[in-house]
Amino acid sequence: MSKYSLPGSSPEVETLPPVTEAAAATAHDDGDARALGEIIRETRNLTAEQVEKILAHQQAHGLRFGEAAVALGYVDADDVLAALAQQFHYPYVAPENRQRNPELVALNAPFSAQAEAFRRLRSQVVMRTSAAGDVRGVIAVISPNRKDGRSFMAANLAVVLAQLGGRTLLLDANLREPRLHAMFGLQGGSGLSRVLLGRTEEGAIQPVQGVPSLFVLPAGPLPPNPAEMLERPAFALLMRELAGKFDHVIVDTAAAETGADAAVVASRCGSALIVARKNRARIDALQALTGNLSGAPVELLGVVTNDH
Repeated sequence: MSKYSLPGSSPEVETLPPVTEAAAATAHDDGDARALGEIIRETRNLTAEQVEKILAHQQAHGLRFGEAAVALGYVDADDVLAALAQQFHYPYVAPENRQRNPELVALNAPFSAQAEAFRRLRSQVVMRTSAAGDVRGVIAVISPNRKDGRSFMAANLAVVLAQLGGRTLLLDANLREPRLHAMFGLQGGSGLSRVLLGRTEEGAIQPVQGVPSLFVLPAGPLPPNPAEMLERPAFALLMRELAGKFDHVIVDTAAAETGADAAVVASRCGSALIVARKNRARIDALQALTGNLSGAPVELLGVVTNDH
């Protein structure tokens, strides 16, 4: 197994500090400034005279378009980030919506160090699943203990995978303490538990607003026997069906300390990513988790430590 360190990834993440104007204005390459200017002009309703002033200031001072627009006070840092996101087809959450999902750092701050860490993790995951012949990766995110950051990890990994353009499903198989529906502000009444009971309901798989390629299947109502539901053939059949419909399937799980759910889900997925909380995870707990998967048809992709 390989080990990666992801800084600042905690299940209870505070709102990230705003990006500075200078960082926002320089967070892009020397691309088509006029294309960026057109986006800013349309979104901020700038006049032709204001655009000409920005272009003149840009040329006079050797600035990028975003820098010049910020310097003249016509736009702010968030306006530039939003325009860049639109220019490069990158999902981005507006400032007024960030408080509703502060853990989704890959959406809230796509140019931050945390988001870049998730992109590095994405690259490793894609390479390892492709090397294993699993082009359509189905990955269970597992950990020994509660509050290790599984949901945080699964959600942001799904976001950065969807940003590549492939259809990505984030499935909440934590039938004990599900969180994904709340993180994305989705309805949780319909979901995995109902599907496993044969009550396939229209709309169980919900699209994520602002991320065209990302979908979420919530856990649904909590059953009294989560481990048994996941061990039934219906779950394995469902995973095979979803693997054929999506380019990536990321599955959140219950903590291993709460039952056998994580091991069962991992074996049905075929690949697993282990999450360990820095300065909290115990070696014996991680060894017990990997030991439970010994002999199971699952490829361990590595261990990601949450540094907080």
